[in-house]
Amino acid sequence: MNSNVVIIPFSDTYSDSIKILNLEWLTKYFKVEPKDEMVLSNPKSEIIDKGGFIFYAQYQGSIVGTVSLLKIDEVTFELSKMAVSSTVQGIGIGKQMLEHCFEFSKNNNINKLILYSNSSLQSAIHLYTKYGFKEIPLEAGIYERADIKMEKSIL
Repeated sequence: MNSNVVIIPFSDTYSDSIKILNLEWLTKYFKVEPKDEMVLSNPKSEIIDKGGFIFYAQYQGSIVGTVSLLKIDEVTFELSKMAVSSTVQGIGIGKQMLEHCFEFSKNNNINKLILYSNSSLQSAIHLYTKYGFKEIPLEAGIYERADIKMEKSIL
């Protein structure tokens, strides 16, 4: 754990950070899909107001990471919009955000997390697998870039 990283909840002050951080990796590896643009431009109405959660990783006074839990139903959430600034990758911020989401899920009666990813993102897939996510069948039409769906039970 990097003790210099603090995970904080959503605040309007940092609402632009989710878009800035996610656009950095989306434009590097893929393209920004209409669904991305809608959610990233309106995180409060598209995530928070629909029962979801957004967290930020703060490091040395700056927001350098973000992760969201999108509500699917009362006990299932999608781990989504996870991004870490390229300037601080490799120091464990992604791990800390994942662990925060697991702890938050346990404390809030969330039984299952799902995620969508792309198998070309090997470091991300490795991280998810290491933390107990298992591949499950992928339904069509969620994200163009998604070729893998994973889930993890939180009990």
